[in-house]
Amino acid sequence: MTPQNRRKSGVPGAGVGEKLQIRHAKKDELAAAADLIVRTKRLNNEFDPLFAVVADAKPRAEKYVQAAADTPGKLLMVAVEGSKVVGVLRAEIRERTFYEPLMQGFISDFYILPEYRRKAMGNEMLEKASAELKKMGAEFIVADVPAQNEIANRFYVKRGFRAISSLFGKAP
Repeated sequence: MTPQNRRKSGVPGAGVGEKLQIRHAKKDELAAAADLIVRTKRLNNEFDPLFAVVADAKPRAEKYVQAAADTPGKLLMVAVEGSKVVGVLRAEIRERTFYEPLMQGFISDFYILPEYRRKAMGNEMLEKASAELKKMGAEFIVADVPAQNEIANRFYVKRGFRAISSLFGKAP
C-alpha cells in the first residue's frame, strides 16, 4: 500500500503525525503484543464458551510472544503507530506430513485494535506476513479463526482464502 493510498484509506497516522509501521516485533514491544494476544483470546470467547480464557492468560501470552519472537520458523509482526502497538499477527511454519503442498504458513493470532480496523491495515499486515512466511518456506497460508467469527471469516474469504478443514468441539 502506498502512502497516498493509506492517506485515502484513513489509516491513523498515515500522512499526519506519527507514521504507521508494520514489521517484526521488537523486544520492547512484546508486552504490548502479549496484551493484544489476550484481547484476541477474549474476543474468541464471545463467539463460543469453549474459548473461555484462563485466569493467567497474560503471563502465558508473554511467554507465547517471546517464543514466537525467538524461535526459528515462527513469526511475530506488529503494527505500530509512533510507539503504540495497534495490531499483532503471530504465525508459524508447519509441515503437513501427509499432504501436498507440504509446508504451510499457519496464522494463529491476528488482532487489530477496534479504532484501527477497516482502514486497510489488516490487508497490509496479511500481505506482509504472507510474504515473510513464503520466505520462511510456506507454500500456502492458512488462518485459524473461531467458526462463529463471521467478520474474520469474511475477511479471509474476501482475500482468496477458503475453508479446508473443520474442527468440531463438545464439552464432555
